[in-house]
Amino acid sequence: MTQIKWFFSNNDVQWQQKTPTCFTGEWNLSTDGREYQKMFGFGGCFNEIGFQTLKQLSDTEQKDVMKDLFYPSENGCNFSLCRLPIGANDYSFDWYSLDETPGDYELADFSIERDKKALIPYIRAALAYLPDLNLFASPWSPPTWMKHPPVYNWGKLIFTKEIQTAYAFYFVKFVEEYQKMGIKIDQIHVQNEPVANQKFPSCMWTGTELRDFIRDYLGPAFRKAGLSTEIWLGTINAPGCDYQKMIFDKWADEDYDFFANTVLRDDSARQYISGVSYQWGGKIAIQRTFESWWPRIRLMQSENECGFGDNTWKNALYNWTMMKHYIGNGAESYIYWNMILPPDGVSTWGDPQNALITVSPTGPKIIKNPDYYLMKHFSSFIKRGAIRLGIQGDMAADSLIFHNPDGSFVIEAMNPFETELILKLNLSGIEAGFELEPKSLNSIIIDG
Repeated sequence: MTQIKWFFSNNDVQWQQKTPTCFTGEWNLSTDGREYQKMFGFGGCFNEIGFQTLKQLSDTEQKDVMKDLFYPSENGCNFSLCRLPIGANDYSFDWYSLDETPGDYELADFSIERDKKALIPYIRAALAYLPDLNLFASPWSPPTWMKHPPVYNWGKLIFTKEIQTAYAFYFVKFVEEYQKMGIKIDQIHVQNEPVANQKFPSCMWTGTELRDFIRDYLGPAFRKAGLSTEIWLGTINAPGCDYQKMIFDKWADEDYDFFANTVLRDDSARQYISGVSYQWGGKIAIQRTFESWWPRIRLMQSENECGFGDNTWKNALYNWTMMKHYIGNGAESYIYWNMILPPDGVSTWGDPQNALITVSPTGPKIIKNPDYYLMKHFSSFIKRGAIRLGIQGDMAADSLIFHNPDGSFVIEAMNPFETELILKLNLSGIEAGFELEPKSLNSIIIDG
């Protein structure tokens, strides 16, 4: 017997259930017979300030928050893929790398002791609820002695053979040292935002430089060390990303072909690459990567746009459109930025940003923000291995349909309007109508 569950959220109420109705007339959403990528997972990023914020709660409250994020259940976010930095990022306590000894080409002083203070305990708190959680890691900046100028923020890697060999070994050591701690790093993404010369930890790369480093240094180093960790080209924020002016546009020297396509069209480099991850300005490029390389290359959205610390429903609706865009253009995963922050959400470099959950020193202590419910609408129901289906109808612009491995269907739909919108579904012999609340997010699950 067919069963239909329908959950909706809007600015006034979240995670409420409704009952569909029958409809007459033409449907406005159906599948078109095409199948696309298999979904891999949803998650967020482990950052030091996030763990510091979590620790302000009692032990019981900490467990409740982590359970809401990671326990495999429809009652929580059911996260299965998360990110961590290699060294400092903009939500670290301060800037650091894992080896700051100038000229230490053998990495004798490489150490993850700093990570044992916050990152590793944060990850272990998640592993307690999901032992097979997948992890990917990326640096925001190499060690400063490998850069010109020798600072965490701004600059470039020094592209000598000696430095590049040492930097490739730096990645190997990171994976191996985490493995010794019982934490498997499933993927390495070579550089966070290679088109970001910023006041937070950053490092600029061209597509040619990424291609040569992966082909001639990183790929061979992983192979020599016998690592099963995947290498991903990412996290690419090009073409077009001017953070200072909050402009996302395409510039002549930041085109798709100067980054992802430069690397992927080199057979020797591509042999080491499992996928391409995009974020921020990279949203302009993912469609062309999908069109050119699907299904030969996997795609991921690696960091959502972080907002301004106000955690509004309007921002959640915008992030829904980003999920539609990335997943609709082949992304198998979607990663939120900060999972947990204090109410002001201020980064080490001074900008406030959004979080799924905020922890306040005064009541209520734990606040689940609109983006928490946004992620929950997707991650609770779309299982690993779910196939995204092609869709048609005038509701296709604001909908996605997935076919789970257990045979169930999941429809994700948004009503962006100020008035009620009726979704008329025709799917696998099932016809039903759904009166979508104004400005709402909706998850429809069909079993049987």
